[in-house]
Amino acid sequence: MEHKHENTKAVVNRLSRAIGHLEKVKQMVEEGRDCSEVLVQLAAVRSAINNTGKLILKDHLNHCIVHAVEEGDDQALADLNDAIDRFV
Repeated sequence: MEHKHENTKAVVNRLSRAIGHLEKVKQMVEEGRDCSEVLVQLAAVRSAINNTGKLILKDHLNHCIVHAVEEGDDQALADLNDAIDRFV
């Protein structure tokens, strides 16, 4: 199902920043930077990805799942449960 939600631009921007940050972490590794610094930066990337996932989840709940419930689409709820299991 193709769709666009109000948070699409914010999600794309967050992903672009996370990709840039991850490229910097890669550069740190290539330069032989201190492992502790790299781990801290990896934690920041992971947090950025998790926060982006939360935004996508909220958007999905507010639009897709509400619509699915209104339509009686039980498969959408099963798919959401699967996605949450994989994300978490």
